[in-house]
Parts: sequence; structure tokens; C-alpha cells
Amino acid sequence: MYRLVFTQVLSRFDAEAVHHLTVRLLRLLSVLPVVKRLLYGWLAPRDESLRVQAFGVHFPAPFGLAAGFDKDAGCFEALAALGFGHVEVGTITARAQPGNPRPRLFRLPESRAIINRMGFNNAGAHAAARRLRRSRSLPAVVGVNIGKTKVVPENEAVADYVSSARLLAPLADYLVVNVSSPNTPGLRDLQAVELLRPLLTAVRETAGRTPLLVKIAPDLADEDIDAVADLAADLGLAGIIATNTTISRAGVSSAETGGLSGRPLKSRSLEVLRRLHRRVGGRLAIVSVGGVEDADDVWARLLAGATLVQGYTGMIYGGPLWAWRIHRGLSRRLRRHGHTSIREVIGRSAVGETA
Repeated sequence: MYRLVFTQVLSRFDAEAVHHLTVRLLRLLSVLPVVKRLLYGWLAPRDESLRVQAFGVHFPAPFGLAAGFDKDAGCFEALAALGFGHVEVGTITARAQPGNPRPRLFRLPESRAIINRMGFNNAGAHAAARRLRRSRSLPAVVGVNIGKTKVVPENEAVADYVSSARLLAPLADYLVVNVSSPNTPGLRDLQAVELLRPLLTAVRETAGRTPLLVKIAPDLADEDIDAVADLAADLGLAGIIATNTTISRAGVSSAETGGLSGRPLKSRSLEVLRRLHRRVGGRLAIVSVGGVEDADDVWARLLAGATLVQGYTGMIYGGPLWAWRIHRGLSRRLRRHGHTSIREVIGRSAVGETA
């Protein structure tokens, strides 16, 4: 049904307009507690074998929604009610900003992909903090993804991130430093270890006991991935999220600028995951994101060493029951292979075993 609605109706409208309408509907759902609880009771993962613990946080299931959808922390409870094991909100910047000029979001249905050059459009850290402080009626696991305000120069980036972390870390189950979006000028330069070390050190000190992760780009050279992984382990971070969108256009016909996500990113994201697991597996949690479409993809990421898996673009093409279908598929796979816990699957292919 959703595929028909998407091809015949939604695809005829501007992609960002549809996104904003969806967010408004989810915010409406968020203030309807009875409906929200009914949906949560139906769609939220209940299978005890899917439970995962990562960096001291208990997740009801391994698959969650990546940052980029709920930019302002306005509908994370409604998204949890749709079956996501966790919801990462943001990217949030210290100051409110409008983002880049429209149009800035483009669908590529033939490639099951999207291109965005949103530019961290959000209402700022103070507004997000107000929403996150509101009492919750559902046990949603919420990560908060923070980025650099566009107008802030590079030499003030540390203070800018710290400002966001001071407000948002106490309200988050985990905090993510995003230095990998291609849509803020100069942001990816912060992935260089000599710039990244003081940034992560300062944010870690500000975050206190809140687990801190860093999100990296798929376009990093392999030796730079190793360097960031070693730095994250050296600083005692909780984990690495790999990967953000790519500036590569391999396998797609569009020349639009911005970050590409979806199916074309699948292969590189899996490569980066395997490299990270070889480098820091067992020391850091790895959250794999990029090109995840179904339960098979999530299963493959878990086998390759991911502790958690995220998606976003797949929901655009898969609809509101997407997360529920993925977790149902994972439960069936566990039973089929004779496992009693998803934890038994994590990293099995990385050590030469089969599942």
C-alpha cells in the first residue's frame, strides 16, 4: 500500500515539503498519548532476544533512526512508537540557522537514494533542550547529534560544540559529535586528527557521564579512518558512527551537490564498518549506517561487528512500518539460526564464523 501511495502521490510533491508534513503529523501524534501508546504497543520491539546493551545504555532492539529526520527533537516519541529501537535527533547547532537555500532535498527513486544539502537547518540547542526536557510517556532511547554553527569560524568550533554539549548532554542517552556532513563549509576538515583531538577532548569533558560518539564520513581514506579510530579509543570515547552521507556519485546519474545516502552507500559503509571492527572492535561500540534497507542489511552489519545499526533513507521508500518489519525479520532470523540473543550474532563473520 505505501509503495502505491509513494509512487502515485508523494513522489509528485517536493521532497522537503513532504518531509515537513510528515514531521508535523508525527508531532501531532506526540501530543495524542492514547494513540501513541497504542502504536507503541503494536509496533515497538518486544522480543527479549533483540535487546542490546551498548556504552551502558539498554536498547530494546539494535535498529534505530539516524540523525537528520527529527532535526529539532520534536517527534522522537512518535518515531519510537513506530518501532525504532532508538532515535537520534539533530543535527543540532548551538545557534539557530536556516540551512542552505532551497531546493536542497532530492529523491533518486531508481537508485533508492536521496541527495541532501540541507546545511544543518534547525532551531538551535536552546529550543531542542526545551523539547527534550518535557516529560515523556514512552521509554524512548534518544541520542543527540551536534554540529558546528555555519557562521562560526574554525578557530571557534570547539567552543561552539561545547556550548551545545553543555545544554544537551544531560538530556541525552548518548551524544554524537558530527564532523562529517558535506553541507557545512569546512566541517569535514575537523576530522583531521590534529583538529579533532582538542574538539573531542573538550566535548567529552563537558558531556560528563553521557556516552560520547563521533560520526565520520565514508569518503575518508582508509588511513584516516584508522587514525580517527585510534584517536577515539585513546580518548575513551563510547563509539564511532559510520558513516555519514557521501560526496561520491558512483552508481547514480544525478549531478546535484550535497550528501548522497541510500543504496549506493551500502558497499562503502560496510567496508568502513569492517575496517573499524578490525581496528577497535571490542574497545568501542560501532554504529553502522549507510545503505540499510531491510533486515538482511541489518543482519549483515551485525555479523560484521556493528553493535547498533541505523537507517533513514530506507524509511522514505519503505514507509512508516519499516522499522517494525526489520525487527520482525531479525527475530525470525534469530529463531531460524538457533540463537537466543542478538548479542550472539555481533561480529561473528568478522572472526570467520557463520551465523
